[in-house]
Amino acid sequence: MKNKIVRIKDIAEKAKVSTGTVDRVLHKRGRVSKKVEEKVLKIIEEMDYEPNLMARALGSNKIYQIAALIPDHKNDSYWLAPKAGIEKAEKDLKQYGITVQQYVFDPYNVESFIANANQLTKDNPDGIILSPIFYRETMPFFEKWKSAEIPFVLFNTQIAECEPLSYIGQDSYQSGFLAGKLIHYGQPDSCSVLIAHIDEETSNAAHLLKKEQGFRNYFSQNNLEHQYNILRIELNRSNAAAFITQLDAVIDSTPDMGSIFVTTSKAYEIVKYLEQRHIKHIKIIGYDLLPQNLYCLNKGTISFLINQNPKGQGYWGIYQLTDHLVFKKEVPLIKYLPLDIVTKENMNYYVDNEDAVYVDI
Repeated sequence: MKNKIVRIKDIAEKAKVSTGTVDRVLHKRGRVSKKVEEKVLKIIEEMDYEPNLMARALGSNKIYQIAALIPDHKNDSYWLAPKAGIEKAEKDLKQYGITVQQYVFDPYNVESFIANANQLTKDNPDGIILSPIFYRETMPFFEKWKSAEIPFVLFNTQIAECEPLSYIGQDSYQSGFLAGKLIHYGQPDSCSVLIAHIDEETSNAAHLLKKEQGFRNYFSQNNLEHQYNILRIELNRSNAAAFITQLDAVIDSTPDMGSIFVTTSKAYEIVKYLEQRHIKHIKIIGYDLLPQNLYCLNKGTISFLINQNPKGQGYWGIYQLTDHLVFKKEVPLIKYLPLDIVTKENMNYYVDNEDAVYVDI
């Protein structure tokens, strides 16, 4: 019966029973003799029957409450894209009973995160999607959600040891490795290279440490450590004077600085600093298609942007939960999104083709 849709009617005819009997066996309701049940189950297996879960979901009145624990885009514009992806997925899946409640927290205030996570837990949703940007503070909530048997999907930041239903996003280690390769190809001569972490406490941001590790390992694995002097700096824009003072110190003490790798979406801030000092020879690689970054890319003051597809992360995160909750499908533990290298020459494709972020891979 392969490649043919098997109906309940087909099973009933072969078993010589009514369709109602087959339905009772499938859904384990009502009275069916053991002998008939075994016969029907055997035929179901032989005919490779698969229930039409989509039709069943459309006919159901069940509402699935999904909680989205996401940073406030008003504090950091990067988070507007995953919010848009989540909202588009909710709209696309509304017919299957999917509703999403957003719990929005200040990405620079851990107390805001904890308060929203506590409220979410109290509300007891059917599933959760979140970006666990505060590693230490998120871990206790993972345990609570697992105890309550609430499936949760992570995006943007991967924490394998917390045993999520799924992770959606880039391989942070490989993206850092790729950035190292881009710098090597674009800057083949010996020089110093700066890793700049902006607005993040790296000790509590696992994804940034993985990016840095991947970046450093590119040079070590290719025996380039003698050729490139790799430095690192952690900057915070909340103190503008300290931000500039720290950069002044590292730039002034490193006359052979050739490239800067910005591990967050704030590459444009480094461009602004270098322009104020009239420094033009330093190449910059960063992340994310923020308007400010795209402006710098088009102008040539950023060499490459690695697109993390934040819209796609939010969108596919909701889809993974829907597959699990509604369609009872087995969900892959990891769904890595592509490492897109965006340049001045191809940036219009990513800017103009909004639906590209929703193409499955």
